[in-house]
Amino acid sequence: MLDFIQSHGMIISGAILLIAYVFIASEKIQKSVVALLGASITMLLGLIPLVGHLDTEKMTYVKGVFEHVDFEVIFLLIGMMIIVNIASRSGVFKWMAIGLLRATKGHPKTVLFALAAFTAVASAFLDNVTTVVLMMPITFVIAKEFEVDPVPFLITEVMASNIGGTATLIGDPPNIIIGTRAGLSFMDFVVELTPVIFVIFLVAIGTLVFLFRKGLKATPEKMNYIANLDNSKTITDRKLMIRSVVTLALVILGFVTHDITHISAFVFAVAGASFLLLFEKPKEIYRDVEWLTIFFFIGLFIIIGGFEANGGIKYLADQLIILTKGSLDVATMVILWASGILSGIIDNIPYTATMAPLIEELVNPANPNAITGNNQALWWALSLGACLGGNLTIIGAAANVLVSETAASKGHKISFIRFMKYGILVTMISLVLSSFYLYFKYLQG
Repeated sequence: MLDFIQSHGMIISGAILLIAYVFIASEKIQKSVVALLGASITMLLGLIPLVGHLDTEKMTYVKGVFEHVDFEVIFLLIGMMIIVNIASRSGVFKWMAIGLLRATKGHPKTVLFALAAFTAVASAFLDNVTTVVLMMPITFVIAKEFEVDPVPFLITEVMASNIGGTATLIGDPPNIIIGTRAGLSFMDFVVELTPVIFVIFLVAIGTLVFLFRKGLKATPEKMNYIANLDNSKTITDRKLMIRSVVTLALVILGFVTHDITHISAFVFAVAGASFLLLFEKPKEIYRDVEWLTIFFFIGLFIIIGGFEANGGIKYLADQLIILTKGSLDVATMVILWASGILSGIIDNIPYTATMAPLIEELVNPANPNAITGNNQALWWALSLGACLGGNLTIIGAAANVLVSETAASKGHKISFIRFMKYGILVTMISLVLSSFYLYFKYLQG
C-alpha cells in the first residue's frame, strides 16, 4: 500500500486537490472543513513528510508539512485583522466612508469606481490582503448608507486589488519571486507593467460598474442626504483613533520600506497588533478574528504542498515548456494564458516559484535550446498571468478568500459560482489586453 502511494503520489495528491476544489465550488460543506479534511488525508497517506529532512539519494532537502504552510501570510492576516478590528471601534473607518460619500456627491457608480481606484493604487504598494482588510469596514458602512447589497462593491474591490497589485515589485508575492530570479528592479516593474495595468483596470472595472449598474441606483433625495451627511461626530474615541491610525501608518511604512529593513511584513503587522492589544481586552478582540479563513488557508497550503511535494506543479510547468518548441511567441502566450488559468485554481506562489527557474533556464545564453529574441517577455508574461489569474475564482488569491469569508460572517454570502461569473470575464479581459501588450511591445517583428 505504501509503495503504491509513493509511486502514484502525484496522481493521488492531484486527485485530493481536484476533489477539494469540487467540494469548495459546490459549497455543500464549509470551505475550511473541506481544506482541513483534504490536508488530513494528505498527511495520513504520507503524501507529505511531517518533518523536513535531507534526501541522501538525491541530495536535496525535502520540506516538512508545516514548511509548506506560509505562516507569513497567516500571521499577516491575523495581525491586520486585529489592527483593523481595534481601529474600527474608534469610528475612523465610518469617518473615511462618509468622507468618500460626501466627496462623490452620493453617486453610487462614482463611489464604486472611487473605491476600486483607491484599492488598486493601495495594492500596488501594500499586500493585497492588507488592502482588502482595510477597505472592507469602509465598504460595509457605505453599502449600509446606500441601503444596497455590499457584494458588488466587495467583488469589484478584490478584483481591483489583484489588478493593482500586479503593477509593482512589492504588490504581489509572485512579482517578488520573479524580480529576484530575473534581476528586475522596482522601477522595471513600474515602467513595464503600470501602463498596461492602468488600461486593464479601466476596462475591467468599467465593465464591472456597467454589469452592477442595476443595483447601484439611488433616488435624488437619497444622494442629497448622503452628500450632506454629518461627519463631525463619527469618531467615538479620539484617543483610540489616534493610537490606531498612527500604529497602522507605522505598520504600512514598515511594509513599504521592506527593501531597506529586510523585515517581513507579517512582523510589522503582529508588532502593531500586539501594541494595540495592550490597551484592549484581548479575549473580545480575538473573538472577532476570522478563524474560518485562517484554517482554510492552513488546510489549502498543506493540500497544495502535497501536490507540489509529489512533483505535480513541476510536471505541469514542464508540459507548458514542451509546448513552446523554442518559439518566443508561443512560449510567451502559453506562459501568460496557462499561468492565468492555473493561478485561478492553484495558489500562484508555489506555481511562480516552480516556473521561475524553468524560465531562467529557457533564457540562459549557455543553454543550446535557449529561446532567443527579447526574452524578457517571458518574465512579464509570467507576472501578468500569475497575478491577474487570481481573479478567476474565489480561491485564486488570498484576498478573495478573506473577502468571501468576512462577507459570509456578516450575512452577505458570495458564492463560488457568483464570483466566478465575474471572475472569468475580468480574467479574460485582463489576459486578452496583456496578450496585445506583450505582442506589440516584445513580439512584433
